[in-house]
Amino acid sequence: MTARRRYPSDLSDARWALVEPVLAAWRLERRGRALDFGRPPEHDLRTLMDAILYVNRTGIPWRYLPHDYPPWQTCYAYFAHWEKEGILTQLNSLLRSRVREDEGRAPEPSACIIDSQSIKTSANVPAAGQGTDAGKKIVGRKRSIMIDTIGLLLGVLVTAASVQDSVAGAHLVETVAAEHPAVRKTWVDGGYRQHLVEHAARLGIDMEIVRRNPATRGFAPLPRRWTVERTLGWLMFHRRLARDYEALPARSSAMIYLAMIDVMSRHLTGESTLNWRGA
Repeated sequence: MTARRRYPSDLSDARWALVEPVLAAWRLERRGRALDFGRPPEHDLRTLMDAILYVNRTGIPWRYLPHDYPPWQTCYAYFAHWEKEGILTQLNSLLRSRVREDEGRAPEPSACIIDSQSIKTSANVPAAGQGTDAGKKIVGRKRSIMIDTIGLLLGVLVTAASVQDSVAGAHLVETVAAEHPAVRKTWVDGGYRQHLVEHAARLGIDMEIVRRNPATRGFAPLPRRWTVERTLGWLMFHRRLARDYEALPARSSAMIYLAMIDVMSRHLTGESTLNWRGA
């Protein structure tokens, strides 16, 4: 059989070695629960992961997957299973720890930054899950993300764009307090309210609101806050995130985790993430 042609988004051998143990363990455990009815898997995990990364990187609809990948229904089913069973968040956590250690830092962060991004949605997103961000005049959804101080993802919450930053921020602060107990400091922008600062303090986290100097003219990076803007830039390398195409908010979050898995695996193997000018 002729070998499948490789695409730029496909995993290299080095990148596959980083994610294969988690996916292989998931398949072994799944088969142990007899969910595959005893049948051997028809498609290998690497090809399935390549197909899912292809969708994430290029932004195409699932039905438009090239025919040299497995059927799109199969690829989407695996993506859905990995989202539901927390495999993508697990991979994100493991790679984040590896990158932090590679940078000479502790595996777990002690500080984080919270920010949000309002994004337009596609026609398949239910109207009930959308809203209007009055400040940015965007109808769609809002992605609230929490990153460490070098820009790696700690958590994400996808809501209607009408949800206030402080409401989504309260959820993320509670998440970081429960899942990352070493975090004792966080920075946010002026869109977050004082009551959230008090809520964070009750959870043992010092929240600082970083405000723009009114006298500043033009663009000026804010201390600590510029890191989250860089992370959002990393995400925009993945065209599936240029607009929210996912019918379910959980799948939208999974696409963000997938993009960060792509970014971190490339960082660990020294492979560059081509932008569209150089692709």
